[in-house]
Amino acid sequence: MAWEVILWVIFFILNISLIAANLYQIVCLTDLEADYMNPYDSSSRINAVVIPEMLIHGVFCGLFLVTGHWFMFILTLPITIYSAMLYSKRRHLIDVTEVFRSIDAEKKYRIVKLAFYLLLFVLIIIRLVIEVVNNLIDDDEEGVHLFGIF
Repeated sequence: MAWEVILWVIFFILNISLIAANLYQIVCLTDLEADYMNPYDSSSRINAVVIPEMLIHGVFCGLFLVTGHWFMFILTLPITIYSAMLYSKRRHLIDVTEVFRSIDAEKKYRIVKLAFYLLLFVLIIIRLVIEVVNNLIDDDEEGVHLFGIF
């Protein structure tokens, strides 16, 4: 079905935006650590990206739930829950006055998220290729069903 390919392309675009937002935050923290940027600029730039990143990840996770991709939903659920917990405790933004004390922890947190998003990127690319091949091969509405857990 062509809808599956469109859905995986949407997942691909959402994942690319999450990777870009995470890389931007890591670069801002690295620039702050190397003293290329002042704490106020770095904090304001990172804080401007944090809420949209959380929302995009929530939509990402919700789309996996709605479309019935259970493995991918369960895989993305822990970061969604952790982001919701940070937001509810109001610890999701970087404080300008405390940024130098927590710079190492913030960088590690974002690097772990980046590694997770890169893993998702690989899984999404694999599934996107499988769906495209299924649609190209599919003559009588029955495709090759590979890797059914994704």
